[in-house]
Amino acid sequence: MEQFNLVPLLDYISPDDYETWVSVGMALQHEGYSCAIWDDWSKKSSKYHPGECPKKWRSFRGDPRPVTGATITDLAKRGGWKPKTGDDYALSWDAEINDELVIVDKNYLEVETLKEPTTENWKPVDEIIDYLSALFHEDEHVGFVMESIDNAEKTKKVPASAGSYALTVGEVIRKLRKYNSVREAIGDYDEKGGAWVRFNPLDGHGAKDANVTDYRFTLVESDDTSPEEQIAIIKQLELPVAALVYSGKKSVHAIVHIDAYTESEYRKRVDQLYEICEKNGLKVDAKTRNPSRLSRLPGVIRNGHKQFLVATNIGRKDYKEWLEWFTSLNDDLPELEDLSEVWDDMPELAPELIHGVLRQGHKMLISGPSKAGKSFALIELAIAIAENQKWLGFSCTQGKVAYVNLELDRASCLHRFKDVYQALKIPPKNIKNIQIWNLRGKAEPMDKLAGKLIRRVKDKGFIAAIIDPIYKVITGDENAADQMAKFCNQFDRVVSECGCAVIYCHHHSKGQQGMKKAMDRASGSGVFARDPDAMLDMIELTSEPLPGEPDTRSAWRITGVLREFKSFSPVNVWFDWPVHTIDTSGVLAMASEEGSLTAKQDRGRQAQIDKKNRRQDEIEDAINALDMGEEITVKELANYFGKNEKTIRNDLKELGYEVKNNVVIRK
Repeated sequence: MEQFNLVPLLDYISPDDYETWVSVGMALQHEGYSCAIWDDWSKKSSKYHPGECPKKWRSFRGDPRPVTGATITDLAKRGGWKPKTGDDYALSWDAEINDELVIVDKNYLEVETLKEPTTENWKPVDEIIDYLSALFHEDEHVGFVMESIDNAEKTKKVPASAGSYALTVGEVIRKLRKYNSVREAIGDYDEKGGAWVRFNPLDGHGAKDANVTDYRFTLVESDDTSPEEQIAIIKQLELPVAALVYSGKKSVHAIVHIDAYTESEYRKRVDQLYEICEKNGLKVDAKTRNPSRLSRLPGVIRNGHKQFLVATNIGRKDYKEWLEWFTSLNDDLPELEDLSEVWDDMPELAPELIHGVLRQGHKMLISGPSKAGKSFALIELAIAIAENQKWLGFSCTQGKVAYVNLELDRASCLHRFKDVYQALKIPPKNIKNIQIWNLRGKAEPMDKLAGKLIRRVKDKGFIAAIIDPIYKVITGDENAADQMAKFCNQFDRVVSECGCAVIYCHHHSKGQQGMKKAMDRASGSGVFARDPDAMLDMIELTSEPLPGEPDTRSAWRITGVLREFKSFSPVNVWFDWPVHTIDTSGVLAMASEEGSLTAKQDRGRQAQIDKKNRRQDEIEDAINALDMGEEITVKELANYFGKNEKTIRNDLKELGYEVKNNVVIRK
């Protein structure tokens, strides 16, 4: 698993508090980060002192009670940081590169002659200053090896020692400018062997990998082709080169951005970079991998040739930009299409599967609450497609349907199909067109299930695949747009590879839905509404059963949000288990949607009517109780109800009773 990047979290932590400052440093070291990361963050404090971080850094090693990265995440949360739900980057910096990706054709390299500068035009001091400025900050320590000795076979000169590493880049540059001499500023060297420099900053106390404070660069060096060809390949690959140096012999040394936070990340990226170089004709010397490696120093003589600076800052800006560019070359996406070329010869549209609603090879979502009978509606649709029947009033194209049952046990699912067939009174003449995949208890997340569904459906003549329901196979948080976009992409896989429509259902969010738009009712992220080509929403209606009709029925309104077709008028249906039937009486046309403002107003009006009727009954009961054959007065009614006479007079007036001389006139 790729290591979580702690560096962005430092923006939420202040380095002013000493205890916090030390804790962050210890945590960074424990998690494998370089001292340079800690030092850069520390510079935000007014208490910052150059050189203090490397000194303190060394004292952390060997602590029996290490501080971990959890301390940094905790401190960052206190500072307002919130963990992201999605990926930090659209492209992983350590993404695998296609094994077949080769962008360099050596037959068409633009090779330019590499010209060694003349003695008159060569400025060694300026070259070294330019080199150091391209690679380092002035307060960073740099390592040099100026002395060389013969190797064991006496075939070439090699570094005599680990060299020097105590000077900062700023000190070296000032000495170069003061003396205008490489030998006096850095050290004497043997012109037969040349000189070397370490391209990553050091802590000033050694020249090993452990002394590297920032995993910034790696060395790309190859002896298999001419220097001119090496440069041409490097340029065509657009490697993010900070400095390019001719070695004085048969290679160039490219100091290439790696920009890693940890040593393990550095090694992984170097391996990846070398693999890409090798596939494109630049076989890199494998011994150059380690971050403290020496490279050839420009501005010196080597066996009669100049080690000189060819260029600085060529190619892409950094590793991230380069990898994104390189990966994009093999994105497998179609090229841009010129509209003028197809204007008079447009491609045919996909055939309609549900006429006026959905095309073959497109996606449709049915959303609704749990009691809407969504699964029955999907079974009705499967039967309509298989038998060339109408579904909810829409004509369907006949063909094969794959029904993925994720919720019911096998027997219940099969019986349900038979129940719906019989309730619809449709003869099962083409029942072979329906194939059922029973997966209750065996369902997998959609990213795994998609490939297995494709293997069962592809090239077998299916024109639709129905998935019921999707909550069983959702991967990730249904409220997170980025995660649901990835989830819905699995439907695109099925559509793209199989050419069939994908139809699925999802439940409404909690609460009353009547005040919401149809496309906002589905639970979770709005991706569910935006992703499908057609979305049908079911909402319950407030209606009373017709005289003589069963009161077991529920009433529903189906509305559509369509991408390919004009919106259709809402379809009002009754759900009388196990099927939906269109309302032909027209009674549902005026019914209100459950939870809507109209429904609430209707309920309010009905409540007032019910209240008035109850009060009417109470008054009648009281009059009957007080009726002794004599007149009934308002005062007697007030005493009966325990209310004042004014209230009783108002009630009688509202209910239509007449009062004369304080006597109630009965209706």
